[in-house]
Amino acid sequence: MATDQFQSPDYFLVDDLLTDEQKLIRETVRSYVKKEISPIIEDFAQRAEFPEQIVPQLGDLGCFGPTIPAEYGGGGLDYISYGLMMQELERGDSGVRSTASVQGSLVMFPIHAYGSEEQKQKYLPKLASGEWLGCFGLTEPDHGSNPAGMITNIKDAGDDVVLNGAKLWISNAPFAQVAVVWAKDEAGDVRGLIVERGMEGFTTPTTHGKWSLRASATGELVFDNVRVPKENILPGVKGLKGPLSCLTKARYGIAWGALGAAMDCYDTALRYSKEREQFGKPIGAFQLQQKKLAEMITEITKGQLLNWRLGVLMNEGRATPQQVSMAKRNSCDVATNIARQARQMLGGMGITGEYSIMRHMMNLESVITYEGTHDIHLLITGMDVTGINAFG
Repeated sequence: MATDQFQSPDYFLVDDLLTDEQKLIRETVRSYVKKEISPIIEDFAQRAEFPEQIVPQLGDLGCFGPTIPAEYGGGGLDYISYGLMMQELERGDSGVRSTASVQGSLVMFPIHAYGSEEQKQKYLPKLASGEWLGCFGLTEPDHGSNPAGMITNIKDAGDDVVLNGAKLWISNAPFAQVAVVWAKDEAGDVRGLIVERGMEGFTTPTTHGKWSLRASATGELVFDNVRVPKENILPGVKGLKGPLSCLTKARYGIAWGALGAAMDCYDTALRYSKEREQFGKPIGAFQLQQKKLAEMITEITKGQLLNWRLGVLMNEGRATPQQVSMAKRNSCDVATNIARQARQMLGGMGITGEYSIMRHMMNLESVITYEGTHDIHLLITGMDVTGINAFG
C-alpha cells in the first residue's frame, strides 16, 4: 500500500496569514486524511462503494457543521478554518468532502438559520456527531440550473402536509436519516421541510453507474403522498432565498475543497517528475514539463489568495453570493485543468489507481457541475458586473 507523501504547496507563504489555531485544525484534518482516507479510498472508488465508517469519524473530527455554534454540537469555528478543513478532505477525495459539505452547509446550516429552537435541539447535535447523516433535496429530474421550476409540492392536510415529487443527484441520500427538502406550497412559495427516513412513502433509490464520485453515496429522493408534520417545516424562510443561501455556504466550501484536489494532483506530478527518467534524465528536466508545473503552482497560488480573502470577508459578514460564486467557479476550473495536465505528465501510469490523479479528474467533473455549473457561475458574475440578467 502506497504511503501518502503529500506536501502542501505554499509558494506565496499564505501560511503567514493563518492563525495558529487555523493551522492546527488543518494539520489535524490532514493527518486524518493520510491515516484513514488515503489508504482505503482507491479501493472504495474502484468498487463504487461508500465508506460508511467515515461518517462517525468526520463527526468526531468536527468536520460536520464546524461554523455552527457549540451549543448545538458544532465547532463554533471561523470560515477560514472551515475552508481549510474542506481543502484537506477533498485533497483526499471529493466524495469525502461532499459528505461533509452536504451535512454542514446544506442540512445543518438551514436548520440552524431557519429552524425552530425545537428543530435545532432535535437535529443538530445528532448531525454534528455523525450519529445521523443528512441530505439536501433541491435538484429535480427536470429542473437543475432552474430551481424555480420545481414541481415537488406540499398540500395542507390538517396537522400535516402531504409531500409529492422527486429529487435527483442527491449526495448522501441512500444512507441519510434526515433530508432537508425544498417544495412549493399551495400558494407557490418554496418552503423547506425536514423529512425523516421511515416516513411512509419516502424512498431513496441509489444512483448506479457513475464514473465520478464513485466513493460517494448518490441517490434520489422520491415522495409518494408522504405525510410530514407541520412542525417539520422550517419556519424562518420562504422562497428561493432559503435553498440559495444554503448553496452559497456549500459553494464556499467547494472553492477551498477543489483547490485541495488541485494541490494533490500538482504534488503527485511534481514528485513523479523528479523520479521518472526518460532520455537519460528526470522528465522534470524537460522544458514542457516544467511549463506544466509552473502553470499549476501559479494557478494554485492565485486560488489560495482568492480563497483566503473570501474567508476574511465571510468572517466579517461582508462576502456576497457573487464573490462566492466566482471562487467556486475559479477553483473548479483550475482543479480540472491541473488534474488533466498532471495526468498527462504521468503518462499511462496516470490512469491507474496507483496514483490519485485519474480519480480526482473524474470526481472534478461532478464538482464543476454541481451547485452551479461553470457556465451558470460565469453568468452570475456577468450579471453582477453588467447589471443585465442573461438567464433564460
